[in-house]
Amino acid sequence: MVRRVVTDAIDDQVLAIRHVGSTSVPGLVAKPVIDVDLTVPDVEEEPAYLPRLEAAGFRLIFRDEMAGDPHRHLTFAIPNTNLHVWNRGAVEPQRHALFTEWLRVNAPDRQRYNDAKTAATDAAGSVRYNDLKAAAVYDIYERAFIADPRHHHDPQPRSDDDH
Repeated sequence: MVRRVVTDAIDDQVLAIRHVGSTSVPGLVAKPVIDVDLTVPDVEEEPAYLPRLEAAGFRLIFRDEMAGDPHRHLTFAIPNTNLHVWNRGAVEPQRHALFTEWLRVNAPDRQRYNDAKTAATDAAGSVRYNDLKAAAVYDIYERAFIADPRHHHDPQPRSDDDH
């Protein structure tokens, strides 16, 4: 449904749209929030897409940069959605796709991530949720990047003191 709303609103701007995050991985514990990465020709050229997305029901939450790439974060109410808008070649959506694909095919890491998410939720609610699952996420990214020849990666495993 979210894909349809976006493409109906800004079909001429959509270079790519991808469902990412926990709700896109079967069998993964997930909050009821859909994460979507949208690639447009120029994130900073907001008049080309933002007013039409807002007219379709999206709301701009913030503008920032991640890994040097401009990023816009919008939300949508039903279904509860985070829409992340990026330029072509941005690093973060590539990382999201790799992480999602890895979890879909790697049962041990999917279980580790489930366990980390559950423990983080049980320990802190939403206050420190991301911090508490960060070690598991880091370790999973390390394995996924090492295994994927499409991504140059200089392995940086955590030390035994970090575990």
